[in-house]
Amino acid sequence: MTTVASVAQKAMGAKEWSQLLLLGAIWGGSFFFARIAVVEIQPLVLVLFRVAIAAVALQLYLAIRGPSFRIAFSYLGAFFGLALLNNVIPFSLIFIGQTELGAGLASVLNATTPFWTLVIANFLTNDEKLTRNKLAGILLGIAGTAVMIGPSLLHAMGGPLWAKLALVGASLSYAFALIFARRFRALPPPVVATGQMTASTIIMIPVVLLLHRPSGLFSASLPVWSAVLALALMSTAFAYILFFNLVAKAGATNASLVTLIVPVSATLLGATFLDERMETLEMIGMMLIGFGLLTIDGRLLAGFRRKKAGNPSQFIHKC
Repeated sequence: MTTVASVAQKAMGAKEWSQLLLLGAIWGGSFFFARIAVVEIQPLVLVLFRVAIAAVALQLYLAIRGPSFRIAFSYLGAFFGLALLNNVIPFSLIFIGQTELGAGLASVLNATTPFWTLVIANFLTNDEKLTRNKLAGILLGIAGTAVMIGPSLLHAMGGPLWAKLALVGASLSYAFALIFARRFRALPPPVVATGQMTASTIIMIPVVLLLHRPSGLFSASLPVWSAVLALALMSTAFAYILFFNLVAKAGATNASLVTLIVPVSATLLGATFLDERMETLEMIGMMLIGFGLLTIDGRLLAGFRRKKAGNPSQFIHKC
């Protein structure tokens, strides 16, 4: 049984929550850049550009600011495992699934990542066990994501089973990647991000060259290349430094909560910069997600329990 004390010990601090919200905002914004880029660039080619540009930028960052990437040489084989689980497999499954499924249902299935992470972590780790607060909060977050999508989710439910399983498979891959990433906690987050992006690039180069002609890879327009650079530098290089810092400091389960924040971020950015109208269901869904995150954090609930437990003693004292 989860006690109030154990919940408090597992709760993220203000710094970790700030980083999680910032990461959610950055990855929510990636939909804007990808929406522009995918018009002229094939999906798998876009994946290659995204990871390759991020890898070059991160290698330059380490060369200028340090630390040296040499400290990661003993992890080289593990980086390819992380690249497969966190980039190559989920990106491919998501692209395949979205050929038949709408973005709404895809985002709901992607939001199940914290649930799968919690279940897997409960069996494979000693310090990230399943708790009632985490389970309840994650289920509230998934429900909130479904409510945000609203009626469009019902229309998308008729997609083929294999496509839905592809999206679930992507979420499972992300969950295993989060657990796998725990082994890199001794390395600085920029080094882990650099290793993952470099390995992903090495894997994606032959895949893209096998499926696409090299002559047409660089024919995109200037606005599209601007979007690709933003996607690679902000939503990949910088974002993954934040991500691996969260995994190291807050744990795999807490880091996975970013998938609940991304739909909220994307909706708010759309309303702010694209004049997209926010519907009532979207606002209700955001409230459910927010309540779910508060439930996972545990401190608000712990304070309420302490206050409730203190009332009888106060009454007896006054009598």
